[in-house]
Amino acid sequence: MQDFIIKKDRPRIDTLLEPYREIIGVDFAGYKNHVYRTVTYAMNFLDNDPDLEQIVETAFAYHDIGLWTDKELAYLEPSEAVALADNEKYQWGLDPEELTGAIHWHHKISPYKGNHEKVINACRKADWIDASMGSIRKGVDKKWIKEVEATFPNNGFHKTLMRLAKEYGGSVLVGSVLVTKGIVKF
Repeated sequence: MQDFIIKKDRPRIDTLLEPYREIIGVDFAGYKNHVYRTVTYAMNFLDNDPDLEQIVETAFAYHDIGLWTDKELAYLEPSEAVALADNEKYQWGLDPEELTGAIHWHHKISPYKGNHEKVINACRKADWIDASMGSIRKGVDKKWIKEVEATFPNNGFHKTLMRLAKEYGGSVLVGSVLVTKGIVKF
């Protein structure tokens, strides 16, 4: 990893998320900043390669969106479907396998092996950092995690996940079990 870079302006993310603002509703600011944080970590794992920015930004804009579009705790496949539909609709030309892979495997515990592993593993590590609120660092210095979190505040994102687990699962416990079964990959 070269020097750690925090890019504050990512117009593509704003453009991708805007059509979903109403569906995401009160959770929008929290989700948007979660996307910004995860993209920041992933791009630093990828040495901020501009050729990978579009796929990483797009994958993260859609990676959890099924929580709101489909109201599903097992949201990976619904999120992939929304991303693929928009990729086709707007003719972005992103590799569908790479796009769905980055979404599908972003909760994988162990390193991913296979096609597009560089991008998929960068996304996987980035989401683990943010999902754990920096408890899992994947080699990123604590000072950079604090800086990323200060730049893109949580805005209740992790509380939102607990609330949705309760709403969709009937209780936080049942919802958490359903989420774990539906999204964590080994």
